[in-house]
Parts: sequence; structure tokens; C-alpha cells
Amino acid sequence: MANLKPGDRAIPFTLPGVDDKEHALSDYADKEAVVVIFSCNHCPYVQAWEDRMIQIQADYADKGVQLIAISANDAKKYPADSFPKMKERAREKGFNFPYLYDETQEVARAYGAERTPEVSLFDKAGVLRYHGAIDDNYEDPNAVRHHYLRDALDAVLAGQDPPVQETPPVGCTIKWK
Repeated sequence: MANLKPGDRAIPFTLPGVDDKEHALSDYADKEAVVVIFSCNHCPYVQAWEDRMIQIQADYADKGVQLIAISANDAKKYPADSFPKMKERAREKGFNFPYLYDETQEVARAYGAERTPEVSLFDKAGVLRYHGAIDDNYEDPNAVRHHYLRDALDAVLAGQDPPVQETPPVGCTIKWK
């Protein structure tokens, strides 16, 4: 299972969202950039970064950016990551982006995702421009020195290559069936 690398194309998917609607990657083809984040409910790394995910969506929505969070964890082993619990979490946190359920884990496997959260930033053409962590400090938002995702978004929106195209994703491992 190999990760997508910068320069690779996005892999199409259609998954159910916590809004009880189907969401296809192609629904966002009009966006300047799409950020796919493999996520979940129970991981403390995800929880530490969730507010920043919400803020990034808020800050970049008017610039044509769409975040999409996908949970692929095995809900039998991790009941906190079940679809009903995902709906609760999205409501409690006020997610301003789609939160999708990859129950079969096919999308996570196709993307080569390994951790939560794990970011893949695609440009308007569907080309992977950045893969890795949201920033360099999950514990303390005020101690972040490198805003990898924001810097990559700024570069892509300006028609440039991101200063950093790949970082190691930091977080819990995806809980495979």
C-alpha cells in the first residue's frame, strides 16, 4: 500500500457523509483546491488539530478551498469512531466541512493513508501538491512554527509549488479491519 506522492492524481470516491448525503470527490471539481484529511473521532492527535481544521476551512472557503474529512477506522474495534458517533462529533464541534465514512476502508487503502489526521492537498486539476501533517505542533497551536497546510494552500492558490510538498503524517494509525 503506497501513499500517493506529490504529482499523483486524486482517486475518485463517493462516500456517505454525516449529513446523510452521498459526497463524491467530483462534487468539488469547481474548487481551486481540495484537502482530503483522513480523520476519526477518538484519536487525540485529530482532537488536537480539529479546531485548526475548522479554522482553515473558514479562512480559505472564500478562496475556493474545500476540506473533506474521511474516517476509515474499524468501528467494531473502536466504537467511538462509528457513523452515529461521527454525526455527534461533527455536530458538537460544528464541522464546516463534509465528514465522510469509509466503512469498507477502500478509499483509505487506495490513498495509502496510514494515520489520522493525514492530509492530501489537491489543486484544481486534481494533482496532489502536498501530503503530510497539518502543521508542526499538534499539542500547542501557539507554538506552531511551520504551517505546512496553510503554506501549501497559499502557494497552490498563487499558482506556485508549495515550499514543502511532503512531511511525515503525525497521528494515530488507521485502525484496519
